[in-house]
Amino acid sequence: MSRRTDGAPGAGADRGPTGRAPGRKSAPRRAGGPPLTGPQRFLLGGSFLITLGSFAVLPYMSVLLHQRLGLGLGTVGVVLAVASLIQFAGGVVAGPVTGRIGLRRAMLLALGLRTAGFAAFVPGLTSPVLAVGALLLVSAGAALYLPANKAYLVEGASEERRPRLLSASSSAFNAGMALGPPAAAPLVLGSPGVLFSCVTVLFALVGAGHALLPAGAADRPAGRSSGGSSGGSSGGSSAAPAAGRVPESGAPRPGPSPFVVTVLSVYAFMFFQHYLALYAVPRTSAAFYGAVLAGYAALLVVAQPLLAERVAALSYPAALRWGFGAMAAGMAAIGAGGHAGIAVGGALLCLGEIVLFLKNDLEALARSSAAAASVFGRQRLAAGIGAFASGVVGGQLYGAAESAGSARGFWAAVCLQCLLVPVFLLRRWRTARDPEGSRAGAGQEVRDTP
Repeated sequence: MSRRTDGAPGAGADRGPTGRAPGRKSAPRRAGGPPLTGPQRFLLGGSFLITLGSFAVLPYMSVLLHQRLGLGLGTVGVVLAVASLIQFAGGVVAGPVTGRIGLRRAMLLALGLRTAGFAAFVPGLTSPVLAVGALLLVSAGAALYLPANKAYLVEGASEERRPRLLSASSSAFNAGMALGPPAAAPLVLGSPGVLFSCVTVLFALVGAGHALLPAGAADRPAGRSSGGSSGGSSGGSSAAPAAGRVPESGAPRPGPSPFVVTVLSVYAFMFFQHYLALYAVPRTSAAFYGAVLAGYAALLVVAQPLLAERVAALSYPAALRWGFGAMAAGMAAIGAGGHAGIAVGGALLCLGEIVLFLKNDLEALARSSAAAASVFGRQRLAAGIGAFASGVVGGQLYGAAESAGSARGFWAAVCLQCLLVPVFLLRRWRTARDPEGSRAGAGQEVRDTP
């Protein structure tokens, strides 16, 4: 594992010859570290409920916009692209916003926007303009909420604890994903007004719970000095100044930029997220599609915490090969068609998401000295660029494949892209790295020449 980067004593400080702190009983390594605080536990529970409500409706958005409101596939692709751009790229403002108003107020503002957006969907079911506006409002709230939520959990945590904290957060979100789609399947087409009303009430209640969070260290703005921060995860505080985090010293971490990798990871993944419903529902059923998403999310909930430390131990180049390779295999399986192909493809894409998304966040945190909310905001910006590109390209590509009478060609094209991305990234990284090594070697040779 890498060294601590939070300014606290290193993993071997004040230890005896056995590697354990004097006077302390040995404990299994995976059980180490302080327990979750009350606010952290509440946020994990809230993350589950937020995703439960969101994924009760958002995965079906392409179906609602296209079939119920009559928007063309090209228009649907653009709407989804803009919504994704706001949801992800808008996260770049999370750092400045939390720095000005604090984490708790930022999360309350975000939940207020999302509650208003889901409420606006009720009259928007008969108006494309209102429906699109409501979707954009929900996306704006998501852009602000997630970076603040993650920053609350990990700021001040050692690098060794980050994989477990981030995987716990992801598991909480994905547990909601597991239940949202199948719960909504009976209502999404028959009684969408009832569905959106229930989601609105759920978000209002979660927002009220956030208002009760203590206005302590974790709610101080990120740019304000906190005077006495601890080296552990003190309530997920993002209040510690940016100077309290330093990037890992010593040799540079191998691999390309996490920002660029995140752009391309989300670009590839969002073809699955946006267009599986259009492909799977007519060929199977809405209930089966919901079951696939539920199984996908359940697999994430179970597998990501189990694999978190293994993913953290991978080099970045190895993570790219595993992650994009799994995505490519998953796209090919979906294109093969049938219930089995779609289910297997979902499982393979789940593995790709576990490896790439977690590793990208860990690398971004390890390489930056900025406050955690700002780091996650930049990662959301990268994700937004990838999601926007995927939405625009995907709408045109899927429409062309469908017009040609072969929707499977869409998944073949996406599979090919997933195979080429790691080759492109690693080749560019090696090209950028090798000239520096060549110049350094040439300089050494000149110095050694008599």
